[in-house]
Amino acid sequence: MMNKVVPSLDEAVAGIEDGATILIGGFGPSGVPTELIQALLDAGTRELTVVNNNAGNGESGLSQLIRAGRVRKMICSFARSSNPEKPNAEAFGEWYRAGRIELEVVPQGTLAERLRAASAGMGPFYTPTSYGTRLAEGKETRQFNGRGYVLEHPLHGDAAFVHAHQADPHGNLMFRYASRNFGPVMCMASRLAVAQVDEVVPVGSLPPEHVMTPGIFVQRVVEVRCEHA
Repeated sequence: MMNKVVPSLDEAVAGIEDGATILIGGFGPSGVPTELIQALLDAGTRELTVVNNNAGNGESGLSQLIRAGRVRKMICSFARSSNPEKPNAEAFGEWYRAGRIELEVVPQGTLAERLRAASAGMGPFYTPTSYGTRLAEGKETRQFNGRGYVLEHPLHGDAAFVHAHQADPHGNLMFRYASRNFGPVMCMASRLAVAQVDEVVPVGSLPPEHVMTPGIFVQRVVEVRCEHA
């Protein structure tokens, strides 16, 4: 198998085109591939659709991408940038109120299931979540056994950025704790999965039962030594 480790962040994000849909892992500050996002910002890529649990954390990473005007649309569950130290420095809210960015709010479980449907090669599915609310407006609804359901569609990505703890050169990934969050399913739901990892270890070092994303779903790995995993 080929070595999927690339030597730099620039090479990790190379070839991602304007208008791409990017799936970005992370739940709050946990598992956010901040350096990959920064590399995409440096690359100048724009008109992006970004799928993430929320709309950034603090002033770095996704918030920077939004503030730079590179994001055309956010698809997320928590439409707010979380920054308790500077509650007014909220990039997404500023841009949304100004009508400069689109927003699609998706309940968290539905977001995960839309990604899973894409990863499994499935078609649309029905869920009771959001039935009878504004989030269901414009969507097909049906009744099954007396209960209302909303039709939701798979959510595919042109690329996925995730942050894992360890990887081997074949692209097998191990995540730490909550950093796992959306990472595995996003890798499977995208055409190009890029993993920022704290450490690249030799092939055979990861016990099979610790591999949370098999290398078949990962195309690029870049090692970024961070103080915090």
